[in-house]
Amino acid sequence: MGNLNVAVLGPAGYAKDLGKKGTESDITFYNLKKGEDTVTIIEPTRYPERLAPLFYAASMADAALVVVSEITPMLGEWVLMLDEAGIERGYIVLQNYLTPGDVAPLLPGTVLEHYEFVNEDPIALRDLLLREAHAHSSVQPAAGAVGTITIDHHFNVRGIGTVILGGVERGGIRKHDTLKVYPGEKTITVRSIQKHDDDFDWAAEGDRVGLALKNIESDDLDRGFVLSDDPAIQARSTLEVQATLVKYWPAPLAVGTVLHLGHWMQFIPARVEAVQDEGDWRQPTLTLALEKDLVYLPGDAAVLHYLEGGKLRIAGHIELV
Repeated sequence: MGNLNVAVLGPAGYAKDLGKKGTESDITFYNLKKGEDTVTIIEPTRYPERLAPLFYAASMADAALVVVSEITPMLGEWVLMLDEAGIERGYIVLQNYLTPGDVAPLLPGTVLEHYEFVNEDPIALRDLLLREAHAHSSVQPAAGAVGTITIDHHFNVRGIGTVILGGVERGGIRKHDTLKVYPGEKTITVRSIQKHDDDFDWAAEGDRVGLALKNIESDDLDRGFVLSDDPAIQARSTLEVQATLVKYWPAPLAVGTVLHLGHWMQFIPARVEAVQDEGDWRQPTLTLALEKDLVYLPGDAAVLHYLEGGKLRIAGHIELV
């Protein structure tokens, strides 16, 4: 059994021919299933008027399907987002008689230079994604394993209680596990686990899950909250981090600049409090004051966004320690 999470970036609603529509908000999920193999397809519905949905789609993805109908600044933003999020596996579909040579100038030095060009055939695309999912098998977590789950939607279900939708970012979980809710100090119990509407006793890294929770109300949760029993989890509102700015960034970051820091399903305003560099302003050390705690595991990366940047809204990434 395997699951593949795929960000589809292209004309609005393109994924409707690839899977069955599921949860819909500023991001829309489509589900594809064959036997025990599943594909979770994510479209950034409220993009481009809002940048966060594009980040969320990329953040959740194991792979990307990029559908190019014309060469525009939006395509450039897709390339930057997928590159900064490190989505190394992907496919490119070309429309309107575009050729690989037309998009080639945008790809060198990015993860997309390794993406495969594929034909626009929904049946063939579904088969391709299911084969990828089959190769992306979930492994049942060992007894005592720790796990980390990010929340993208939450609600109350009559007769069941609080339910969250999210993804297993690290490790694995089992039914009846006790997990902490971050940020904060609440502790919950996993009442039940579903994957693509089927009940399971466990879930592993890469799985998309629905969890029924005990000891917490839906109103106490928010998108971006994290459930974990990993002792390495950090929750901080002040960071001193090494940054790498994109090659198109025009000038050094200034103290007082408000960025948005994207990690997992978190998209948090962060003010630059101090900037230091050793001669290379594209790789500064930043002190950031966040509007609220960022939850992460040491060694993770996060994407820097600048919402006032016009056609250049993706600034770079930082390494979290």
